Amino acid sequence: MAPKVLVSDKLSETAVQIFRDRGIDVDFMPDLGKDKDKLAEVIGQYDGLAIRSATKVTPTILEKADKLKVIGRAGIGTDNIDKDAASKKGVIVMNTPFGNMITTAEHAIAMMFAVARQIPEASTSTHAGKWEKSKFMGIELTNKTLGVIGAGNIGGIVCERALGLKMKVVAYDPYLGEEKAAQMGVEKVELDELLSRADFITLHVPLTDQTRNILSRENLAKTKKGVRIINCARGGLVDEDALAEALQSGHVAGAAFDVFSEEPAKENALFNLPNVVCTPHLGAATTEAQENVALQVAEQISNYLLTGAVENALNMPSVTAEEAKVMGPWIKLAGHLGGFIGQMTDEPVKAINILYDGVAAEMNLAALNCAVVAGIMKKFNPEVNMVSAPVVAKERGIKISTTNQDKSGAFEGYIKVTVVTDKRERSIGGTVFSDGKPRFIQIKGINIDAEIGAHMLYTTNEDVPGIIGALGQTMGENNVNIANFTLGRSEAGGEAIALLYVDEPVPAEARAKLAETGLFTQIKPLVFDVA
Repeated sequence: MAPKVLVSDKLSETAVQIFRDRGIDVDFMPDLGKDKDKLAEVIGQYDGLAIRSATKVTPTILEKADKLKVIGRAGIGTDNIDKDAASKKGVIVMNTPFGNMITTAEHAIAMMFAVARQIPEASTSTHAGKWEKSKFMGIELTNKTLGVIGAGNIGGIVCERALGLKMKVVAYDPYLGEEKAAQMGVEKVELDELLSRADFITLHVPLTDQTRNILSRENLAKTKKGVRIINCARGGLVDEDALAEALQSGHVAGAAFDVFSEEPAKENALFNLPNVVCTPHLGAATTEAQENVALQVAEQISNYLLTGAVENALNMPSVTAEEAKVMGPWIKLAGHLGGFIGQMTDEPVKAINILYDGVAAEMNLAALNCAVVAGIMKKFNPEVNMVSAPVVAKERGIKISTTNQDKSGAFEGYIKVTVVTDKRERSIGGTVFSDGKPRFIQIKGINIDAEIGAHMLYTTNEDVPGIIGALGQTMGENNVNIANFTLGRSEAGGEAIALLYVDEPVPAEARAKLAETGLFTQIKPLVFDVA
């Protein structure tokens, strides 16, 4: 029987025809996504679901989706899909991350022109029969300095376009290497320097704990007087109230926003201020981009249902069904190894070296590589997945190398990951035990045997008495239960490490208490997705 797909949002007829041409039974019901009760009633008939943003895939919908194998989102954002519920149900969630990069970058450039020349206000004035030529004095972009916060996919295109406009470009991006920056023709700088030098600032980063309010009141005060700020990335990256005050005081000369902290934005501190251009989240709203993502999602869903190929999945590795049976625990291990190093590393990564030993060397190394790289990079970009991680790493000039070797020790196989930065090398090794559970077996060359939990605490210290007592007592005083406690040392009296698997996050007060003892050189809370 042919697979059956429901298209519940407005996709182009060309995209729908892709399903038909490939022998897939498709129902095109573009308004169904707005009727959650009707969607829940019929979803049990389908193997695949193709959507845009109108359809909300909730746990209630998924509960009824007994046949559903894949959800494809024509676009990047998947906030309208409950991915945890989909994963528990065994449903793959795909998106189309690269279909609207150019469109969004072009919108940022257009917004920069608009605010530089006050085009919207001048247009409104002229339509009103006024001729206020002297009122709308603008500035040129040529020879101005553009500060780009986030030089990845979209930010990189903005850099390229800005250089074509003869602008000087400075970029702040923790994962942008010097070599890659030189290839792009931009100057890599720290955030404070960007703020002080830029005539225009444009943001192209996801919204994370690290980037939320990256243009805070404090940082806005550091900007050059007369700066103009463009945000076509995510609402919440800029303190909008503080920006409104900076605009009213004249410190900031203009702003252009396509995204807002609350959307739909019916009210906002930036509305009705002079020389502020606002658009209703139009970054991806071009005919070409909408067609591209529609065709892409139809191809991806078809490929999965007909061949098992997984592309741009957010909750599943790119492996075949046969490989997944064996590789599942190893993929989790690879992600945990990357996650450990990613959480421990604050400076730009230059290289990632991965060693596969024994049975691990015989697996689908491309998938394992993706899991390692995604784990490393999720700290700064949680939208990175196993498919996009290598692309993102390449764009940032990160060199990835792998080494395979026959079984060389007590374990049937293991993976060792080493990250190289300008300041240091950091390594961690792990294996999968016969019970299918991943384990850390070596950190910084120190042998350990650590079970991996959702919440962990990593410490380093000189090998002296009192460490176990200090850790145990402090956890107890803060009502943190220790599930597993692992110690290791390089030699007697040398460098030592401890890795605690705890039932809940270690509070900041407990970490501060440990620091006050003077026993520890490093205290780091870690989080792992062990679901």
